[in-house]
Amino acid sequence: MRYNKFIISQTVLSVLTLPTVFGAKNVQKMNVLFIAVDDLKPEIGCYGNSLIKTPNIDRIGKNGTVFLQNYCQMAVSGPTRASLMTGMRPDYTKVWDLKTLMRDVNPDILSLPQYFANQGYETTGVGKIYDPRCVDKDEDKPSWTLPYNKVGTQYYSQSTGQPMIGGYQLPETKLLIAKFVKEAKEQGLIGAKMIEYVQDRIKPSTECADLPDDAYVDGAGVKRANELLTQLSKQDKPFFLAVGFAKPHLPFVAPKKYWDMYSRKEMPLAPFQEHAKNGPKIAYQNYELKSYSDIPAMCSFTDNPKNIGLNIDKQRELIHGYYAATSYMDAQLGKLLDKMEELGLTKNTIIVFWGDHGWHLGDHGLWCKHTNFEQATRAPLMIVAPGIKPVKTAGVSEFIDVFPTVCELAGLPIPTNLDGKSLVPLMKNSKAVVNEFAVSQYPREGNTMGYSIRSDRYRLTFWIKNDYHSNQPFSSDLVIAKELYDYQTDPLETVNVVDEKQYTAIRADLEGKMIVFFKTQQR
Repeated sequence: MRYNKFIISQTVLSVLTLPTVFGAKNVQKMNVLFIAVDDLKPEIGCYGNSLIKTPNIDRIGKNGTVFLQNYCQMAVSGPTRASLMTGMRPDYTKVWDLKTLMRDVNPDILSLPQYFANQGYETTGVGKIYDPRCVDKDEDKPSWTLPYNKVGTQYYSQSTGQPMIGGYQLPETKLLIAKFVKEAKEQGLIGAKMIEYVQDRIKPSTECADLPDDAYVDGAGVKRANELLTQLSKQDKPFFLAVGFAKPHLPFVAPKKYWDMYSRKEMPLAPFQEHAKNGPKIAYQNYELKSYSDIPAMCSFTDNPKNIGLNIDKQRELIHGYYAATSYMDAQLGKLLDKMEELGLTKNTIIVFWGDHGWHLGDHGLWCKHTNFEQATRAPLMIVAPGIKPVKTAGVSEFIDVFPTVCELAGLPIPTNLDGKSLVPLMKNSKAVVNEFAVSQYPREGNTMGYSIRSDRYRLTFWIKNDYHSNQPFSSDLVIAKELYDYQTDPLETVNVVDEKQYTAIRADLEGKMIVFFKTQQR
């Protein structure tokens, strides 16, 4: 297996390189603060949004590299996190859903924190880094030298206690939850069946409550994160600390003061809420939002592509909630950054900040993620590295590039088997080219996989049947639909131009690149 070859090559490489990198006592190893945010799209001040209030995310952007054209490998949590954490594409990790355990299907795969642990780092974390449904109960035990941390009741506000199913704190919601829990138990339902029973009856998409920050999970979680940061700063070993924030993932729950930052009437509605002209139906979805009890029945695109059943008031409420939840998360991030400064860690700590994928806020009539469109696949990535000047770059990057980038910044040998490339050249020269294009993919029912390559201007997507994956021989006969979008002339993806004559040469070029990409994956 490739990992076994890697062990041999890296053992030799480590012997050759480590004395010069870390052998001298006066050479200080770089710590890594690794920050993940669930469902955060690039609706951030430093990405050009002047309405949203994200001063602490912007602090990171002001001090580091902002990757303006960064893309995830798959626009859903489990697969994209597995790829980012291993530097390998989904067709290698074999995590394409929210139930496959990464090491069940790929036991020898190497994770980023695991590699740092092998290089003498103390590694631990708190919050959502991997998707817990795709790793073991220890949040991927091989990744951590210290046990992964749960946020216990002691970290929550004493006035509220822990939030209930889905993260709710409003008294009226908690009363209904308690009522339905009792009903479920009376019917003999336990565990997941009980939760399903409750959430079928009460699961609001938003919550605005006049409560302290630590009434919700991110406020409580940052307390534990700051304890860990303090503990690790006192040790002799360098550390790799992973901190995951839960918001702005649905439901959009946040203390009232963050809702009060915005006027609902000013919430920006998506300007294009229809099916793209000539767009294939397979490209669309709407299922995640439907699971919330205050969302009306939503018709499918096959019935009426111009109406998803969400009125303007509900759209503004959801966008308001997304902004409020983002600002709430940002405030908790500020507490973490303040603690790092207080501990004097800024000069020898690499900060990696990422949102696991994008999020539709009504564009194409879509909500949530689960597509190969721009709003789902484009995701924020920022890296602060001592000694590298702040910059914004429009160079194409993708999440599999994070692993090799952090290795190079920390002075560690880069594993030779990774799919990603180091982004350090972009950090040092914003005009450099590391990737000609990024690759995202998304599965659909009927054993169809959509593969999408995004260059600096265009996106080409193939929808391929018969349970095709890129590590198999490709045949054009398997392609059931194609999409091509030109972001220079059509940034909202209003028209699929794949069959338009003026794009014949562009399509042929991108199709050639797609086929070459498939060939490189057959290993």
